[in-house]
Amino acid sequence: MEKLIKKLEEILETENLDVNKKFQDYEEWDSLAALSVISLLDSDYGLPMKYKDLIAFESIKAFCEDVLCRQ
Repeated sequence: MEKLIKKLEEILETENLDVNKKFQDYEEWDSLAALSVISLLDSDYGLPMKYKDLIAFESIKAFCEDVLCRQ
């Protein structure tokens, strides 16, 4: 999970990602960040995801757990 969190920190331009927050809670969250996360999922994990599914997660932690479970 640490590798995924580090990549999300890069996308959201933060050093200390609070995994209990939602993506939308970050000021840096915009359409480009969303596309970057979706692209990361596809390229690094082979997982397709739609924007509506991405923002539906209760927290970034729930998102990470889901990604790692589907590998």
